Amino acid sequence: MQRITIIGTGPTGLYTLAALIDGQAPLAITLYEAGEHAGVGMPYDEHANHRAMLANIASIEIPPLTCTYLEWLLAQPAGFLAGYGVDKETLHDRQFLPRVLLGHYFRAQFLALVARAEDQGHRVTVFEDCHVTDLQAGDEDLSLWTARHDGPARFDRAVIATGHVWPSKADARPGYFPSPWSGLIGAAIPAGAVGVLGTSLSGIDAAMAVAVQHGRFREQPDDAENPLCFDLDPHSADLRITLMSRSGLLPEADFYCPIPHERLRIATPDRVAREINAGSEGLLDRVFALIAREVRDADPRWSDCIALEEQNADTFADAYFANRAERNPFRWAQRNLLEVERNKRDRHTVPWRYALLRLHEVVEEIAPHLDERDRERFDAGLRRVFIDNYAAVPPESIRRVLALRAAGVIDVLAMGRDYQMDVGDSGTVIKTANGEHRFQVFIDARGQKALDLTDLPFPRLRDQLLAHSDELPPVGDNYTLMVPEIGGHRIALAALPFLMHDRPFVQGIAVCAEIGASIGGSIHRAAQRRRLWLRGYDDEH
Repeated sequence: MQRITIIGTGPTGLYTLAALIDGQAPLAITLYEAGEHAGVGMPYDEHANHRAMLANIASIEIPPLTCTYLEWLLAQPAGFLAGYGVDKETLHDRQFLPRVLLGHYFRAQFLALVARAEDQGHRVTVFEDCHVTDLQAGDEDLSLWTARHDGPARFDRAVIATGHVWPSKADARPGYFPSPWSGLIGAAIPAGAVGVLGTSLSGIDAAMAVAVQHGRFREQPDDAENPLCFDLDPHSADLRITLMSRSGLLPEADFYCPIPHERLRIATPDRVAREINAGSEGLLDRVFALIAREVRDADPRWSDCIALEEQNADTFADAYFANRAERNPFRWAQRNLLEVERNKRDRHTVPWRYALLRLHEVVEEIAPHLDERDRERFDAGLRRVFIDNYAAVPPESIRRVLALRAAGVIDVLAMGRDYQMDVGDSGTVIKTANGEHRFQVFIDARGQKALDLTDLPFPRLRDQLLAHSDELPPVGDNYTLMVPEIGGHRIALAALPFLMHDRPFVQGIAVCAEIGASIGGSIHRAAQRRRLWLRGYDDEH
């Protein structure tokens, strides 16, 4: 019986477990979870998230495990859902809900998967509140150490599914939070000047976690123009939250489109693969030509509006953002919200938005093949466009921002490219070309950064890899480390932050499912080859 370990039981670990237990050969599977409860995942943990924080993925987009997210929701008591502000009678598969509800769903799926695994003859061992401290590859197997157990455990294969990595609470200081998950939830935030670095959903969620300490959102069903308002507590009149980024742009609201996605017509995976095979020189410009043709084919009118035929890989981002950048961010958000809600009612898809959404995954394939100069160009231009497109936020998040704006609570600051941030004991100062901005409380909400080999949390494995290179080794199609000299084929690196350099758009639950299926399938194929080899050996002897 093959011994498999999965380090981390968030979505990637869950989808890997689901793929493993579908195989014919029984496996001995050991799961390690550093948190209190296996299966929840840090982005969806009630201890790390406020109930006001929304997930930007709906049931229709979540690959089912033992049941769909919507099926699970419909099976829950109405009172339980009401505790999260959810009306059971109005549930539907395109609805954005509090992210802690997803944590409950994944926990239930984890328990169901473990039960299914045992019914199918697998041996499953789960260690919760158990931190894996080290991992080492060997010729015959792997060694794994934890803070709880004496001596190493031995495995044939390991899956590193440790998920997001945020600064710890120890890195925080009074008035400064290095991430929204570094002690912000549960901290008492005074009603003063609060700065939030980042205007994406993470930044908006951080602002919500602060705002709900000082007031409450209230529905106004009779007010069509302002259906949601925010009542600020009288003693919190000094609360001022500033969302800030280099551009000062707010994200747009999630838009309606067909799911599953339609196929691309021009910039197809095969065509992009041919361009990659043609070599790195000029690769970015060749692929941009395909992008431009795909977008024009989808939406000639919008293409004319931004003069697409005059754009290149360096200018397209400026043309894409120009209209939004020239307008007040809150007025733009209001107009965009009305458009999105109208399109969802009419089931209308904006062609250029949908084209960019489908393009980002195929374009991502060129990232590891770009030379250094073109990678810098890509990161400065096209990468920003695709991230803005696929990171659209729940409409309710925009509605809440507008309610805070109407209450005089929130503002947006464009810092520009040349800004300085000074964090001190008396607060944080942001210095821009237009002056200084002082904040009593400051939250860095810029999201997950790509991690490299020096960030790998397993010293023995890190030293083994550093002996071959000072960079993370590439991973194969099955996510195993391409370092055969140390038995790297036994280790699947499935932690998203370590994949981000070569896959700049790697994010989301659907990607976790794809990674888990790939790893599980690879382990099954290897087990099948071993069974066939042993059968042949027995026949010969």
